[in-house]
Amino acid sequence: MKTIIVGAGLCGSLLAVRLAQRGHNVVMYEKRDDMRKASNDSGRSINLALSARGLMALERVGLKKTIVEDCIPMKGRLIHPLGGDTFLSPYSGRDEDYINSVSRSGLNILLLNEAEKLSNVEIKFDYNVTDVDLSKAHIKGIDMGGNEFTDDADLVIGTDGAGSVVRRSMMSQTTKLLFNYSQDFLRHGYKELSILPADGGAFKIEKNVLHIWPRGHFMIIALPNLDGSFTLTMFHPYEGETGFNTLDTKDKVKAMFEKYYSDLLPFIPHYLDEYFENAVGTLGTIKAYPWQAYGKTLIMGDAAHAIVPFYGQGMNASFEDVRVFDDMLDLYGDDYEKVLFNFQESRKENADAIADLAIDNFYEMRDHVDDKAFMLKRKLEMQLEQNYSDYYSKYSLVTFRPELDYNTAMLLGRQQDKLLLGIVEKESSDWNLADVMSQIKNLHTNFNNESRK
Repeated sequence: MKTIIVGAGLCGSLLAVRLAQRGHNVVMYEKRDDMRKASNDSGRSINLALSARGLMALERVGLKKTIVEDCIPMKGRLIHPLGGDTFLSPYSGRDEDYINSVSRSGLNILLLNEAEKLSNVEIKFDYNVTDVDLSKAHIKGIDMGGNEFTDDADLVIGTDGAGSVVRRSMMSQTTKLLFNYSQDFLRHGYKELSILPADGGAFKIEKNVLHIWPRGHFMIIALPNLDGSFTLTMFHPYEGETGFNTLDTKDKVKAMFEKYYSDLLPFIPHYLDEYFENAVGTLGTIKAYPWQAYGKTLIMGDAAHAIVPFYGQGMNASFEDVRVFDDMLDLYGDDYEKVLFNFQESRKENADAIADLAIDNFYEMRDHVDDKAFMLKRKLEMQLEQNYSDYYSKYSLVTFRPELDYNTAMLLGRQQDKLLLGIVEKESSDWNLADVMSQIKNLHTNFNNESRK
């Protein structure tokens, strides 16, 4: 069995490792040069949030323990309100629940190295695939020398990101495949800054949290890196007083930071230089269907379902694709029409669910983390999680319950949120936890009964 993988990013590299472990002969084509030899991740986040779903997929290939050693645990969000005192909003009331800050490039390099250790994997860098014959699993493209190349396989899988050429080949057969595609951009972009480490590599601010400076319609977040630095990401609109299109001089940027982020300024003396050196990135959601064609070609990861980063699930969802695809191979063996179709059907609604949740969380992080009703709901959720091991908030259902699919976690979590917000609106404190938990269990029973219909 020969499989061509287009794209050697995180999803493609993990997929190559797993398929090779299963005995496939894998050829992976990557249009960029080898990231182990040169830095080519300009404009992309240098660290990501790795949580239970991603770890479950990494465990499948035997790499979970190795990768966790290079992660920084984050227990919750440390909120920096404008003009107020910082406060911690834990992700969960359980000590074992946390997410991990991990280097994007470091993780990708580790996966590439693991893939190359396997004799049945070949990686071709600087090979730009330009077209896919979907029904024949045939590709063609141009290498770095300008030479045309072709290759054939039993299966072609596109893990080539939001700009996927494999997806574009599917889109070229819109009528035959009844191919649906949507791309929705937020009216916000992002720009990265940094907090440099202190002398000796010490962290200048709290290490084991995700920092948020929420400012209504915009914010900055910070994730820790192993070298003691933090990656800061500005999420701002394009227009208006705080918009990237408006902040086009050092005086304007300086005035904006002094007005909205004065508590951050002591840690970023170099921010003006970075602001004008680093590009503004776009934030968009891609939804597509179908993900497969003719039992010969498949897309997964961002090629099929790119999402905005506000639930910390983009990479985790892509890694979960690999795990679920592996499950389908166990179920259907060499019947690739069944493997591809059932993979697509099992993942589509879940990919749409996490995409919608990520948009919801953008508004929550930006507008509501320091809102009174939200803070009361989180306080109640924390008490429930500390006292009832079987209670999980919506965030915890998505992030710490990988055995639940995204769609179930979203639907159940939204119902819980509605219930709890109604409770905190009536009672601001001194909740009867046993009564609240009884209401939640009734909600779960009704939810499960409806799901079986």
